[in-house]
Amino acid sequence: MKMPVALAFSLLFAAASAPPADAGEQRRDQREAFDARRQGRILPLREIEQRVVPSMPGSQYLGFDFEAETAIYTLKFVRDGVVIWVEVDGRSGQVVGRTGR
Repeated sequence: MKMPVALAFSLLFAAASAPPADAGEQRRDQREAFDARRQGRILPLREIEQRVVPSMPGSQYLGFDFEAETAIYTLKFVRDGVVIWVEVDGRSGQVVGRTGR
């Protein structure tokens, strides 16, 4: 019984760490996020993380994505085998969406 659970976690983490389908698009988003941060249009990622990560007790923080067009950070967590996405407005730092439990 423990083997299927271990396999499921291995697959989950492999998928979470897989390279993006379009690395060029990711680099463009990173560049746009850097420019927006430098210009003061969005909050630094570290500030977003300091606000959100403590509100997710019992979860493991996996990382984030940034959507430059909407200035939305999507922080990814896993808790009890369930992936949770928390969407945060990069301009205000307010949580604007969440999936999972």
